Formats: sequence, C-alpha cells, structure tokens
Amino acid sequence: MKHILPILTITTLAAAASAQSASSGLSYNRVGLGYNTDSKGYSLSASALIGGSNFLVSAGTTIGGNNTGNGTDTVSLGYVFKNVALGADATVSVGSNESYGLNVRKDLGSNIEGAVSYNRVAKNDVWGAELAYNVSKQVQLAVGYSDSNASGAAGNGQTSITARYNF
Repeated sequence: MKHILPILTITTLAAAASAQSASSGLSYNRVGLGYNTDSKGYSLSASALIGGSNFLVSAGTTIGGNNTGNGTDTVSLGYVFKNVALGADATVSVGSNESYGLNVRKDLGSNIEGAVSYNRVAKNDVWGAELAYNVSKQVQLAVGYSDSNASGAAGNGQTSITARYNF
C-alpha cells in the first residue's frame, strides 16, 4: 500500500511524457500559397520541424496587393506542444519584426482541421481563425480570417484562401 503513491506518480509522469512525444497527426512540414481576398495579394509560406524535434522553423512573404506591396518577409522559430489539451497542438513562436505568437491547431475529424491564433507583431495584436480541409495526405485547402488593431481599432479583417502541400 505504501508503494501506490510513487507508482501512480511515475505512471502519471510517463503518460505525460509519452503524450508530449506522441504524434498528433497534424503536419508541420509544409509549403503554402495563399490569396488575400481583401488586399488582392498573394503570400508564400513554408514551415518544417527541425529533425525529429518539436522545434518549428517558419518563413513567409507577401507578393503584391493593394495594401501590403511586395516583400513583407517574416521568419520565426517556435516550439510545438503536441496533444496539450483535448488533442490540440499549441505552438509558441518568436520571430522577426518584433513578433511572437501562439497558435492552437486541432484535427476535428473527417479530414477537417481548425486553428486559432494570436500574434503580436510590431506592437499590433493580430487574432486569427482558420478552417482547413485535407484533400489528401499531401494537399490541404484552407480558409482563414484575421483581424488586427494596426490602426488603433479592430476592424482590419482579412480573409485568405490557402493551398498547402505537406511533405
């Protein structure tokens, strides 16, 4: 009876460690081409886990559009916490342009994935949500919406459509 508490503690710690290293089924190694329906501009993005770790390196750039022009480039380094709560993955990141963020992704079943995010970029808060459909294991189509306080008030909403290739 006196050994039950240590056994339960070790079992709980082992389960937490295995849940952290377990695969969530979400792909982080991917490239994407997006179209912003509001600014009429495009974006390119890429992300990959470094080796077999949970460290994520990401990069992106904008091309054309009414508001942004060419070359709004970003790079970031993040850490993916897999299966944190209710099967969702959480990624914390820091990057260029004085940015940091939190992204939560979850496989919703039936090849559908949902994500919500918060990013702080150059003193502006950017909130986002995305719904994606996995056409196949390699191809994903997504629709996202983001809103920022760049001009001092909410209402700068942007809708984007993105095609991604998982590798």
